[in-house]
Amino acid sequence: MKTSTATSPGYTLGQLVFYMLRLGAFGFGGPVALVGYMHRDLVERRQWISESDYREGLALAQMMPGPLAAQLGIYMGYVHYRLAGATLAGIAFVLPSFLMVVGLGWAYAHFGGLSWMQAAFYGVGAAVVGIIAMSAYKLTAKTIGRNRLLWCIYLILAVTTVVTESEIAWLFIAGGIVNWIVVSAPKWFSKNGLNAAAAAQLPVASGVLSGLDWPLLGQLGLFFAKAGAFVFGSGLAIVPFLYGGVVTEHHWLNDKQFVDAVAVAMITPGPVVITVGFIGYLVAGFAGACVAALGTFLPCYLFTVLPAPYFKKYGKLPAVKAFVDGITAAAVGAITGSVIVIARRSIVDWPTVLLALATALLLWRFRKLQEPVIVLGAALIGLAVYPLIHSHAG
Repeated sequence: MKTSTATSPGYTLGQLVFYMLRLGAFGFGGPVALVGYMHRDLVERRQWISESDYREGLALAQMMPGPLAAQLGIYMGYVHYRLAGATLAGIAFVLPSFLMVVGLGWAYAHFGGLSWMQAAFYGVGAAVVGIIAMSAYKLTAKTIGRNRLLWCIYLILAVTTVVTESEIAWLFIAGGIVNWIVVSAPKWFSKNGLNAAAAAQLPVASGVLSGLDWPLLGQLGLFFAKAGAFVFGSGLAIVPFLYGGVVTEHHWLNDKQFVDAVAVAMITPGPVVITVGFIGYLVAGFAGACVAALGTFLPCYLFTVLPAPYFKKYGKLPAVKAFVDGITAAAVGAITGSVIVIARRSIVDWPTVLLALATALLLWRFRKLQEPVIVLGAALIGLAVYPLIHSHAG
């Protein structure tokens, strides 16, 4: 069960599971920040995962549909501990935030709305911009280097992310293909490598979409399986798809409830996509939350572990390395662009500008400062400042 790409891992499966639990419980900032935390903690600080394994995981997560951070976490578990590691790492990463959103869903349903959240997120949103900006800076410096082609791919993705406010899946693949063609393009790869990854998706998707017995839970399961299986991008990129199904098509929630559900996902740690648990709870209680979460995350788990052996087997070949480097450059460009997208939503006045700048400066000055401390402080500042500004504006 315990294998490695080079040497024996310098950590136990239990240590990795504990790390993923902790990241799921305290990792604020959405997929962009979570991807950065994994690089900082697992590659740079602990050196449990090699840079090349991390890049392969990031590229695979970008190529496959579903939530980016969850797929990268699953792949990190797969690197040394294969299926057991992938399964336990994935569960550990998602579980804390799932339990939080179910608890918030219960409170929301029983006490009517979450008025304090707007004030708290006023502060948290600004701090998150600073956190993500620092992650983007470090990833850019680490992965792009002085390669002009990678810089072109990076800048194109950064600009398109800012303009469209979403992640365009085919541009990630295009970035990989362009770099691969320029650096190394043997014939066998174009025929087998990409087709194998695409073919692996088809039986999985049909199996996931088989549905459940009970009408409402069956509808929920089918809808969220589609969300997990067919929506590329990560975090907020899934929101338009969810809105179309949850509010417009099925009328499970109204507009205000849906906006509150997204706010819950943004203010809680872990993957932003965990908002599906909150939505599922409001629609059909705890069973609905479980079905929604399982429907969303099962496809992304399968899309990670099924192609992973091929990535491990062929990942060191020059052609695959060039493809991975191109996709990585595209991913980091999108991450950098999303800093501006999130800032547009979260930086709304001078206090939020100061909070974002203070967060970036604190992280720059104090390298070991923990993000949850900053996020908690920002939430308290938001709770104190927002009512003053709001009442003054009113």
